[in-house]
Amino acid sequence: MERFAAIDFETANGKRSSICSIGIAILEDDWVVDSIYTLVRPTPNFYTRWTTAIHGLSVEDTNDALCFEEAWESIAPKLKDLPLVAHNSPFDEG
Repeated sequence: MERFAAIDFETANGKRSSICSIGIAILEDDWVVDSIYTLVRPTPNFYTRWTTAIHGLSVEDTNDALCFEEAWESIAPKLKDLPLVAHNSPFDEG
């Protein structure tokens, strides 16, 4: 039984800390057994036209969202001991 999590972050601007959404799919034996999606209030809290054009999110979408640390607190236990895969892992691991 192979179980892993595929994770992806979107950012609001060029700063790595500007995470504005987190998407995760947990797979087991090639089937999605759980998924997580949450908006995050980015730090710093501004969007570039370029990033909004890519993912469609803007400051209006995330102004009332949790900050990354608060959002991650509820996500991290679900990922405990799971291998993570990402299309841009050097960035996502950071």
